[in-house]
Amino acid sequence: MRKLAKPGHPKPAHGGRRRPRPVPQGPLLERSSGPQRGLDAGCAYEPDFVTASQRQALDAWLGKLHPLWEQRYSTKRPVPEGKRQHGLLRPVYWLGNWQFACLGYYEPPRRTQHCAVAAEPFPPMLQQMVSTIERRIRTQFPASYVPSGWHLNTCLINFYGNRWDGNRWQDVARVGEHRDFEPGPVASISLGERALFQFVQRGQLAAAPVRTQWLENNSLQLFGGPYWKDDLLHRVTRVENKLKATLGPTISDFATRRINLTFRYVPSVDVTPFRALSPRAQSDIAEYMATLAKHSAFFAAQLAAATQVAMLRSRDREA
Repeated sequence: MRKLAKPGHPKPAHGGRRRPRPVPQGPLLERSSGPQRGLDAGCAYEPDFVTASQRQALDAWLGKLHPLWEQRYSTKRPVPEGKRQHGLLRPVYWLGNWQFACLGYYEPPRRTQHCAVAAEPFPPMLQQMVSTIERRIRTQFPASYVPSGWHLNTCLINFYGNRWDGNRWQDVARVGEHRDFEPGPVASISLGERALFQFVQRGQLAAAPVRTQWLENNSLQLFGGPYWKDDLLHRVTRVENKLKATLGPTISDFATRRINLTFRYVPSVDVTPFRALSPRAQSDIAEYMATLAKHSAFFAAQLAAATQVAMLRSRDREA
């Protein structure tokens, strides 16, 4: 964690900008943890999950990543009718598989084929943490909440903070109401500034949330089952800016004050190597893959394998 020292770095959240409308508050849980009963059987929170040694290893590893800024839709084809092209709110990095936004994983009608692209495996220190999380979920959650074959094989790393738009720093540390469609329970680790996390009822987004939870630095959030994961939506409405520090790797025109690692399960049948994607899908993400390959031996090998397959196909056509 390093202090913001250079002139021109972002001021405290909302500095120089109109404050957003107040967000309705639901039951506030500050430091709840451990197994819970009834409707809470599928929701747990542990404030001090990451140990000091684990955090040191995480910080060192995160500092070497090269996150991507993705566009919502492909830049190789026309934007879908009624939609507009725009960049995602924050840079991201994926492990296990990369669900590029332009490929539309789980978009209607729940497309999963040729959408989740094989990505780097978890580093050993992170896999150890994930194994601990999986044991806790299997111990604390009802067995019916954990589908056959479930294990946390996908990690989305979100970088929350302030983005420079060419004229000023904008606070983009939030994510709107959504649900995670991947089967089984979800786990997330929060690093840095604490975030206001809420569960909200579908169709009642302006009403008081079902639950409001501060996600503290080094905390673990777990949820699953038909109520918490399927019936409700969840969102992050804001991230505090009290430490005035940035985390993780250096990202151009961005200052990270919170990092969230979200772990989910994607069935292996839905994970596709880049070389096996359709030509259209390969074209959609070719530039992203080339950028990743500059810093990742895994993605460099994926591109080389795809080039070899393309050459063999070309020879077959000429034969």
